[in-house]
Amino acid sequence: MFGGIDPTLLIASLMVASVPIILAAIGELVVERAGVLNLGVEGMMIMGAVCGFIAAVETGSPVLGFVGGAAGGAALSLIFAVLTQFLLANQVATGLALTLFGLGLSSLLGQGYVGIKPPLTGVVPFGPLADIPVLGKIVFGHDWVVYLSIAVVAAAWWVLKSTRMGLILRAVGESHDAAHALGYKVRRIRMLAILFGGGMAGLGGAYISLVRVPQWTDGITSGAGWIALAIVVFAAWRPWRALVGAYLFGGITVLQLNLQAAGARIPVEYLSSAPYLITILVLVIMSSGRGKAALNAPASLGQNFHASR
Repeated sequence: MFGGIDPTLLIASLMVASVPIILAAIGELVVERAGVLNLGVEGMMIMGAVCGFIAAVETGSPVLGFVGGAAGGAALSLIFAVLTQFLLANQVATGLALTLFGLGLSSLLGQGYVGIKPPLTGVVPFGPLADIPVLGKIVFGHDWVVYLSIAVVAAAWWVLKSTRMGLILRAVGESHDAAHALGYKVRRIRMLAILFGGGMAGLGGAYISLVRVPQWTDGITSGAGWIALAIVVFAAWRPWRALVGAYLFGGITVLQLNLQAAGARIPVEYLSSAPYLITILVLVIMSSGRGKAALNAPASLGQNFHASR
């Protein structure tokens, strides 16, 4: 114990706190690697939160709740995909509109579910492994979504680095015209990437409403989608760096809560704003290079594609 804070519990808690951001960040990383800038992550996360919560409550199954959350996020991302890939709408404006739409629609859908508790998502039964001192609580005391989030990071890294699918996705993000000239279906590839990103964001949102804050309240995501967007830049579009960035943010979030509980003589407003101030600082530092090239950003990021061009 250090000043009333248990380091083991702190690390275990930060792993749980980071899950929604890891899932949303990896989804957005894949989308941006395909050359699409979707600023609607917050909207997709909160739609995933409300759809997952409703599905879990109505079916009594937390697993179906997570499926519903992923479907809700993907459905909202489909709107973005149609507007930007077929109607060639501005990606930045469409993403911002998507967030506002998601916030409003989730508030409407969740009106009848305030004060209801969702079914419990239990921890994975590791048996004697969970009783190992220190390591047991940190590594073997979590629900299945915590392990899924790490597996998603590993899978994204492997696909982007070592598979033909990943090579094609990166090629589309670097130069959609060159990829089109080689015969690749740029629009289809980007559509699938956007749907994957929406599903991951929705899954992250469902984790917030079903596990982290097991209830429904308006604005339950509290800016987690914006943090995920910042972490993609912080990670320089690399999956393992995104995991580290998410754990850093999760650690700061959990630490400020622990400091409050331990009676630290720091105004609560400073502690609550600390994660977001750190995120802004990271973005400023990462943006101090010479444009997108210095950040290792995909060259076609944010540019619409038209086959006749």
